[in-house]
Amino acid sequence: SLESELESLKDELIALKRNHEEEMRQLQSQTGGDVSVEVNAAPGEDLTKTLNDLRNEYEEIIARNRKEVEQWYEVKIQEVNQQVTSSSQDIQTSSHQLTELKREMQNLEIELQAQLSTKSSLENSLAETESRYGCLLQQIQGQINCVEEELASI
Repeated sequence: SLESELESLKDELIALKRNHEEEMRQLQSQTGGDVSVEVNAAPGEDLTKTLNDLRNEYEEIIARNRKEVEQWYEVKIQEVNQQVTSSSQDIQTSSHQLTELKREMQNLEIELQAQLSTKSSLENSLAETESRYGCLLQQIQGQINCVEEELASI
């Protein structure tokens, strides 16, 4: 990974500096005077450029991750909003059904009371009719008995 590459390059740079300093000390101690040194080593990578490249790469990764999280968040918000809308519609439908059922129950109770009242009225009318015809039947039966007695006496 880039982090391990960076650490490796840093370690290599430190090692090269130590070797260079050690060689310089040895050469100075051997010559004892002015020394001119030419370095034929391959130029190392510019550490600042490497760090900037790493920073840019990580910033791109962060931006990409942030965008993915924002998209995920938006999708979840839309899902929750849809669920809330659906639940609200269900509640509204259930409330409307409940109102209709209450209205129907009231109508049925009114109809029941009307039927009970009609039944009571018919029962009273029947009782009066039975009573009236019962009396009339007794009178007729009395007359029949009288006529039968007269016929029996003849």
